[in-house]
Order: sequence, then C-alpha cells, then structure tokens
Amino acid sequence: MTSSMLFNITTFTYLVSMLAFFAFLASRNRHVGMAGSLISYFGFIVHTAAILLRWKESYDIGHGHAPLSNLYESVVFFAWTIVLIFGIIDMKYKYRVVGAFVMPFALLGMAWAQLTLNSGIEPLVPALQSNWLLYHVVTCFLGYAAFAVACGISIMYLIKAGKEDSSQSAQAGGIISMFPPTKILDDLNYKAIMIGFPLLTLGIITGAAWANYAWGTYWSWDPKETWSLIVWFVYAAFLHARFTRGWVGKRAAILSIVGFAATIFCYLGVNLLLSGLHSYGGGG
Repeated sequence: MTSSMLFNITTFTYLVSMLAFFAFLASRNRHVGMAGSLISYFGFIVHTAAILLRWKESYDIGHGHAPLSNLYESVVFFAWTIVLIFGIIDMKYKYRVVGAFVMPFALLGMAWAQLTLNSGIEPLVPALQSNWLLYHVVTCFLGYAAFAVACGISIMYLIKAGKEDSSQSAQAGGIISMFPPTKILDDLNYKAIMIGFPLLTLGIITGAAWANYAWGTYWSWDPKETWSLIVWFVYAAFLHARFTRGWVGKRAAILSIVGFAATIFCYLGVNLLLSGLHSYGGGG
C-alpha cells in the first residue's frame, strides 16, 4: 500500500460523504446525515494515514522532510485541515447539513491534487530546509481551513436569510428548513473565524521568523506576504466590525465569503499567477 493509493481512497471517500450529505438534504433522514459524518471521519483517518505514509516514503528515498513542500502536498494537507475543522464542529454541534457545504471544498482539493498536480516526492529547496516549515504551514492551513468552514456556513446563512426574507416568514420550508436558525449560523461563522484568525496570525509570525532565517529579513513585501497581510486585515475588520459596530447577519456573512476569496487568492493565485520568493509553491 502506497500513500498515493490511500490518497485515492480518501478522495473517493470524501465523494461518497458529500453525496451522503446531499442525500440527507433531499431525504431529511437523520441516519443518512449520520452516515455522511461517519464516512467523512473514516476518510479523515485514511487521509491522516496517507500523509504519515508519504512522510515515511520521503525518508525512505533519502529526502526526509514533512509532506508540506510543494503545491500537491499543500493542497492535500489543506483538504485534511478542512475535514479536521469540520469534524470538530460536527461532533460538537451535530448540524449535519453543514457537511453539504464544507465537504465539497475538501473533495475539490483532493480531486484537483490527484488528477492534475505532480505528486512526486522531491528534495527540499534550500529556503525550505528549516523546522519553521512545519510550524508555518500547519498554523496557516489550519487558519485557512477554519475560514473555509466559515465560508460554507456563510453561504448557508445567505441562502436561509434570503429565503426567509422572500417568504416573509420566520421559518422557510423545504430543504431550507433543515438549516440551523440564522442566529446559530451567524454564531458558527463567528466562532470559525475566531478559530482561524489567531492561527493565521501565528502563521504570519512564524513565516516572518522563517523569512529571517532563510533570507535575512523578517518582511520583504513579497506578493505572498502582502496578500497574507491583506487576508489578515479582512478578518481583523470582520472582528472589529462585530465587536464595535455590531456587524452580524448578512454583512458578516458577505465579509466572511470575501475573506475566504482573498485567502484562496493568497494561497493559489499568488503561487500560480505571481512571481516571488514563494514561487517554489507552484505546480511543479
């Protein structure tokens, strides 16, 4: 059994989990929703085993580094963190319907990595040969994952709020009736961002320390650094507006979605479209 085979099993499992959550939306059968959650947990276990096995394979061929060094490995790890954050929220709050709006992010990441990206295990470039690699990447991607979950919840909020507004009723019928109340969705959005924002802050701090180790400067206004700061300001604005201006509901949901769009550009757009010190994070 190789890590590649386990990643393929993971991708298929996330597909089945997503379909189960969609079936839960259609059938409103709580057992189907539970199945979606359990399948996602199984996929997460296989995913974890695949990452650990790839780490071992790196040592076996003489490279010996954590599987976080190129675009393929980072996308796979990003998908893992999304399912981790979703699993925590799912086990705590039991709102299975959230899986229908979060698991697609993990599935898309895994499918893209498995179908199009170079999966070869390569030696680290000099700039990556540091323990800061693990600290920086783990904190950043846990933050990104929390923002992905917040984005999915925000989409749910806008759908439910829009339906309730159009029907002029406190409860919308049909599939929308399965969504948690808008107040709870708004609170979950806030809690997810409260998880992600400190992690992103730690990611930026560890990235600055790593930059000083690798290039002799804490900050050089590299495109990745600049966009990381933009993302940080978007979510700082979200929290500031909530605490001081009482921003909740639709405005908060829209800002959460904008923040995740900025996050995706920071992660993928900068690597693939712009040149800079992080160019090694591209598809090669």
